[in-house]
Amino acid sequence: MLTHHLLFTVSCLLGCSAESYVIDDRIGLGREFDGIGGLSGGGATSRLLVNYEEPYRSHILDFLFKPNFGASLHILKVEIGGDAQTTDGTEPSHMHSKDEGNFFRGYEWWLMKEAKKRNPNIKLIGLPWAFPGWVGEGTQWPYFFPNVTADYVVTWIYGAKQHHNLEIDYIGIWNERKYDPVYIKVLRDTLDRVGYTNVGIIAADGDWSIAAAMLEDPYLNDAVEVIGVHYPGTKTVKEALLTEKKLWSSEDYSTFNDDIGAGCWARILNQNYVNGRMTSTISWNLIASYYENLSFGGDGLMTADEPWSGHYVVESPIWMTAHTTQFTQPGWFYLQTVGNLTHGGSYVALTDRKGNLTVVIQTMTHNHSQCIRPPLPHFDVSPQIATFQLKGSFAHLTDLQVWYSKLDFETKKDTLFQRSSPIKVYNGSFTLKLDVDEVYTITTLNTGQKGTYPESPKSRPFPKNYSDDFTIDNPPFSEAPYFADQTGVFEYFRNSTDNGSHAFTLRQVVTEQPVTWARDADQTISIIGDYSWTDLNVSCDVLIETPVTGGVFLAARVDQGGESVREAKGVFYWIYANGTYKVTNDIGGQRVLAEGLSGTREGVWYTLTLRVKVTYTYIH
Repeated sequence: MLTHHLLFTVSCLLGCSAESYVIDDRIGLGREFDGIGGLSGGGATSRLLVNYEEPYRSHILDFLFKPNFGASLHILKVEIGGDAQTTDGTEPSHMHSKDEGNFFRGYEWWLMKEAKKRNPNIKLIGLPWAFPGWVGEGTQWPYFFPNVTADYVVTWIYGAKQHHNLEIDYIGIWNERKYDPVYIKVLRDTLDRVGYTNVGIIAADGDWSIAAAMLEDPYLNDAVEVIGVHYPGTKTVKEALLTEKKLWSSEDYSTFNDDIGAGCWARILNQNYVNGRMTSTISWNLIASYYENLSFGGDGLMTADEPWSGHYVVESPIWMTAHTTQFTQPGWFYLQTVGNLTHGGSYVALTDRKGNLTVVIQTMTHNHSQCIRPPLPHFDVSPQIATFQLKGSFAHLTDLQVWYSKLDFETKKDTLFQRSSPIKVYNGSFTLKLDVDEVYTITTLNTGQKGTYPESPKSRPFPKNYSDDFTIDNPPFSEAPYFADQTGVFEYFRNSTDNGSHAFTLRQVVTEQPVTWARDADQTISIIGDYSWTDLNVSCDVLIETPVTGGVFLAARVDQGGESVREAKGVFYWIYANGTYKVTNDIGGQRVLAEGLSGTREGVWYTLTLRVKVTYTYIH
């Protein structure tokens, strides 16, 4: 138990000066609290999680979703895969073409079920980043035929319920891209027509501009349940407040998950409401479970990017989350008595309207709480003494539970989510001595817990000798282990026409340019292995399906992926159905090192082998 940070009111008789703050429900309540969440996708950010062996995979999921254990998230938001690159990879669509549907591709279905298994009350959100090409009818605009796009999205909601018994609570429009009022109204009508009246629309997952449009268009206003904004810097705009809609920071954080990231997260969880009246904050991303050298490596609430070793790390942002999530629930209400502390930091107070009270206090300093975006204006925080006076229905409380964290940037010895001795309430008030970079939760609830498991296995690199013949009758996931698609979608494919060694294969299945979100490469690519490898041998059996113009490449030392995949350099060995080959050091195939005739054609299996070795030149 920690006791040394608590200071009773009598201590101020020794000459200290305490600032006073009132916690009172007599003047009415503030906005309804909607929960704290994490985002899987945008894109492929949970790709490696599914390949963890048990019990480690379940341990990780418990730290994310299990109530009163770790982050205890209230919301899970997932990408509706669109067959295109969306930050750290591509996620497969449930409809590669308009004539088919498959609700078992990818891993978001699995993740939602695992979250629901741990917390049946968790809210589920789906949002597209990209769309398969047929939705855009050959264009890069998904709104030309709003009925087509709406039917596509509603089909995903239908598949979640019919095939996985998952109720989707909210649906988005098009991540961080221009919204279309006509499409939003068509989507609302389509949802209502098929019976999904309880599925709310979040719009527009970008800036605040839709708020002004909603004030001018009552039909648009009626269609939207939540105004969702990204990286608002804890600020809102007056037009959003005038709509009287729920306001969410529907994507935020996006910061490396070290202690500065934890400081960022702790600060915005409070200040998104104090400054912006936003009642939900969702972290991009949920978990850093993708190859570290892709875009934004190491973001997320925790890290699990080594399924081959079983190693994972419960990072400090998990415990910053717990300070709020373990002592509140969606449906609680903020009090109107929330605000900033006189000497820096902020506090929020929430109640379940049944007598329970939770107060979360944070004193994160500027340099220790900068998020990746937007820029953070300077502010000062200094040690202070704060007295909280309990009024209204809380005036009778005599003691409160205390949970405490300290991000110690000097000693590097953090205190994370530790339970302290209960604090006594004297004459309706209690006093705290607050240092910098701290978080306190003061609550009537006794249910908090800092969950633990035995330490995960030691970190080790990707195995130097690795092979996969894709021989599996009923794969649990559509992707082969450790492969991370960067353009296109590679899926297990049972080749029924082959009774030999190529009956089980991995097949690239996207044949039409998607409605993209990032700058996909013109060539499909999936990566696997260790970014640092220099000397290596790679061998793969390949078959070209497209006559004349078709081709395939095998590559090593690929230096880019994610949103930069189009600029990838390395050693690329290509063969083509027209009987030629070439070797280039770029994915675009422009910087040619060698080329010639190969005699290759479509419909034939070939074994490609690429050997790459460093050579040194010595000058005497």
